[in-house]
Amino acid sequence: MPRAPRLDIPHLLHHVIIRGIERCDIFRDDEDRARFIDRLGALLRETSTQCYAWSLMRNHVHLLLMPTSEPLSVLMRRLLTGYAVVYNRKYSRSGHLFQNRYKSIICEEEPYFLELVRYIHLNPLRAGAVPSVDDLAEYPWTGHAVVLGNRKFFQDTKAVLDRFDKSSKCARDGYRQFVMDGIPLGRQDKFVGGGLRRSQPDFENEDEIEPFDTRILGGGRFVEHVQEQISDHRLRSIKTPLPELVRRVATKVGLDERDLRWPSKTKSLSEARGVVCYLAVRELGYKGMEVGRLLHLGPTGVTLAVRRGEQAIHQKPELMSCIKA
Repeated sequence: MPRAPRLDIPHLLHHVIIRGIERCDIFRDDEDRARFIDRLGALLRETSTQCYAWSLMRNHVHLLLMPTSEPLSVLMRRLLTGYAVVYNRKYSRSGHLFQNRYKSIICEEEPYFLELVRYIHLNPLRAGAVPSVDDLAEYPWTGHAVVLGNRKFFQDTKAVLDRFDKSSKCARDGYRQFVMDGIPLGRQDKFVGGGLRRSQPDFENEDEIEPFDTRILGGGRFVEHVQEQISDHRLRSIKTPLPELVRRVATKVGLDERDLRWPSKTKSLSEARGVVCYLAVRELGYKGMEVGRLLHLGPTGVTLAVRRGEQAIHQKPELMSCIKA
């Protein structure tokens, strides 16, 4: 039976798991780990992807991410391909380094956000990479030390700490205790793919089973919500090619579509180009690179334009009609 395609939906939490092919090592020394983290940090900034937790193990990686303006697949492709090229050259090897590229599970934020942060950050302790939770607080290859303020990385620690207290000190104390409380829980299969009914209670009556999806960690309503987004996204993607989207936006705002294809400091043109970028990337799932080629924009330019477009559509929601046939 073929694998179901990965789900790649912006503004939802994704637990990403990367494994070495045939469980081979993907990090042989700290130089490898530092190179991976440097590349990840740069791509997080470039794609405006939020990172809440991460952990580098000998033969696998855990990431807790939320894509925004760029699809998750764009970040992951650039991260893994670039790292694998350098790794293979360094160790005089060839062929694939990663198993099926990566695995991604969409997660319902509540109640799973903090549970996932804790689960991911405790990985080195569970695996014996560090001897104690005190050593984990200084360990450089997981985001735990970053949340505690002991190390720096491009990571959204505020989203984690705000769930404990407004005071930084009290929040870190609360987070530290929360992590320690999770040590006895050990490995939890539901966070990495524990079967079809992951996160669901045991029902005696089959009719009481909520909707589920092996690619989603969450309750029945959340699963249905995600599946609706997938259906809507596919329908919109089929109906609106990029050149047609530019034409529709130009017609809607009363501008020449040829002018929309080139950068401009004119407010009306800049705003309309932002609307095109927002609808293309956020609503239709186009890659920023594709949109950039059409509108003569680099990756950062597309990201900024998406933000302008989001503001414009918030003020003029009728512009959403441009993606409907």
